[in-house]
Amino acid sequence: MYIAQAFRCHHELWRYIIGVVIIMIAVFMAQIPFLIALFLEGGFDAAMDETAVLKVFDSNLTLFFLLLPFAAGLVAVFFNAKYLHSQPLKTLTTTRKKLDWSRFFFAFTLVAIFTILTTLGYYFFYPEDYQLNFEPTSFLILVGIAVIFIPLQTSFEEYMFRGYLMQGLGVFAKNRWVPLFLTSIIFGGLHYFNPEVGQLGDIIMIHYIGTGFMLGIMTLMDEGLELALGFHAANNLVAALLVTADWTAFQTESIFKDVSAPIAGFWDVAIPVFIIYPLFLFIMAKKYGWNNWKNKLFGKVEKPETLKLSEES
Repeated sequence: MYIAQAFRCHHELWRYIIGVVIIMIAVFMAQIPFLIALFLEGGFDAAMDETAVLKVFDSNLTLFFLLLPFAAGLVAVFFNAKYLHSQPLKTLTTTRKKLDWSRFFFAFTLVAIFTILTTLGYYFFYPEDYQLNFEPTSFLILVGIAVIFIPLQTSFEEYMFRGYLMQGLGVFAKNRWVPLFLTSIIFGGLHYFNPEVGQLGDIIMIHYIGTGFMLGIMTLMDEGLELALGFHAANNLVAALLVTADWTAFQTESIFKDVSAPIAGFWDVAIPVFIIYPLFLFIMAKKYGWNNWKNKLFGKVEKPETLKLSEES
């Protein structure tokens, strides 16, 4: 039903092609301020090195520059929905009468508590791998930037992949599994250019693609983006505030700094994807009474009956 809502707006293929181009242009244009700043600072050559470019400016300013394109991308998605597809934001977000904030905050709280507890657990059992990085002034600036821009970043990714593309692909494939698979693989694939992949190896792609599948399953089973929006926002925001490292995409003025060697074995990525993520889905399924999994994940996407009747009349 969530995907089928796209039938109620303008859903021709050319509109989605133009829409993706608009989003790409918006994201690119929002990268220009960072490039100009690098040029003025004399660090433009560093732009060719993904690690060096993160060290030209103060980490808080760099974080702002890195998050700005995501905010622009989110505006572009909303622009496309309103002016290209004549689609209300609500139908891009949920099948419910209005956005269910209780779902958003449930997922946010669940992930935030889990992330905080596991981080403190790692710090307790492996103290040699962490050093205290807390600087009150820099941390407060980080909080200001992160609380505003990280939810914009994660919302862009959710509205783009689990919203705009999920619905767009679904109305053409006329099933649920094609958009689930394609959006998850594309979402994970775009993370291939993150510094983490260079440090941890291609095996970390299991994590990124697996995360895409989990968020996609969450969206289809719950018939809306609220849980995925809350989950993704908490995951990125809490992580940015708690722990940083010299080899991550977002290097922040966080409370702790991970100084361990960047190593990822099979079980390091398999346990979160194949054990922790299913546990999250199980908890949400019990709370919200999910059922009919086969149809919701692999069933057909059909034009709503009321829309068929209006077209025939």
